[in-house]
Amino acid sequence: MNSDSDLQIAGDILEVPHLLQPAREHPATVAEFVGLSRSIAADRAQWEHLVRYDATTRWYHRLRTGPGYEVWLLSWVPGQGSGLHDHGRSSGVLTVLDGTLTERTERGTRALAAGAQRVFAPGYVHEVVNDTLEPAISLHVYYPGLTEMQMHAPQCSAPATYDDVDVVTA
Repeated sequence: MNSDSDLQIAGDILEVPHLLQPAREHPATVAEFVGLSRSIAADRAQWEHLVRYDATTRWYHRLRTGPGYEVWLLSWVPGQGSGLHDHGRSSGVLTVLDGTLTERTERGTRALAAGAQRVFAPGYVHEVVNDTLEPAISLHVYYPGLTEMQMHAPQCSAPATYDDVDVVTA
């Protein structure tokens, strides 16, 4: 009886190309969508020249689409916010590219500095606001693509401020 597995015989899996999974052209898991967002964030030449700032409304630009997903680039001048909303049946990844944004949920309020990421499931209710004196830029990946954004009534009580494991930094 031979106790060696194919991998033990082969040695380092990275040295044996036929054992590697082929790279996917498009993301299919939460981790891959987070990775997509991080790779776009790191490639400023891909998006920086597209950013515009509009004092009357939040500016947005659809940066990319793929099978079932969309990537949006948004700018936020001081004081601009999204209002309390959900994303319907879409899951998402929000990545702050520049500046600082504030996210408010029923659980509390958190500041999201450049590099911070939030991952959310369908039906997640939040509000995103630029509470600072500097503009901000964010990247949003939605899967499936965003088809609805239901607005919600603001909450009456002031939410607590907290930091927790929901914030992922690059």
